Amino acid sequence: MDFITRYLKSRRPDRVGFRLLVCFLLLLAGLARAQGSGELSQIKVERVDEEILLSAQVQMELPQAVEDALLKGLPLFFVAEASVLRERWYWYDKKIATAERHLRLAYQPLTRRWRLTANSGAIKGGSLGLSLNQNFDSLTEALAIAKRVSRWKIADTADLDSTTKYKVEFRYRLDLSQLPLPFQIGALGQNDWNVAVNLGTVLTLDPAK
Repeated sequence: MDFITRYLKSRRPDRVGFRLLVCFLLLLAGLARAQGSGELSQIKVERVDEEILLSAQVQMELPQAVEDALLKGLPLFFVAEASVLRERWYWYDKKIATAERHLRLAYQPLTRRWRLTANSGAIKGGSLGLSLNQNFDSLTEALAIAKRVSRWKIADTADLDSTTKYKVEFRYRLDLSQLPLPFQIGALGQNDWNVAVNLGTVLTLDPAK
């Protein structure tokens, strides 16, 4: 932080300098978030017909600061990410397939209900695109659905070789990049906003069910 203070005092603010400063802060935020918190109570990867499906249950309690932000009307965004990797002894594992699921959780003060929006792509600029919306009477009910992944298609068997070893990497996280910039900077280094789960598991290509 001393570096940032000296930078601001010694140089006139300009667009390039501001952008560099923001990128620096976001980089630090990304490093602070990398450790993660929470766990998976269960994860299952299976082959059904010609698809690879993933099911998981995330065990993760929202810190008080995050819940307070929700109650004040700030929507939160969660991202589930899955990657199928082919193991290579001579080099880094090769990424064969990837899938993402984006969730937006928001409190509606007028109705006192919680709204959960699910989308296969990023939810940005208020544009939800083709999405699935659900309403709940309590935060507990909304989070129970948000933290559960059920039979999610992450790859096609046509892209995989049954004689090759694969593994699946799964990550579930609170996406701070979707928050307004002041909240991103305010969350810098704050453990309360460090909400993420990571896990890897072996993929076995059993005969189609």
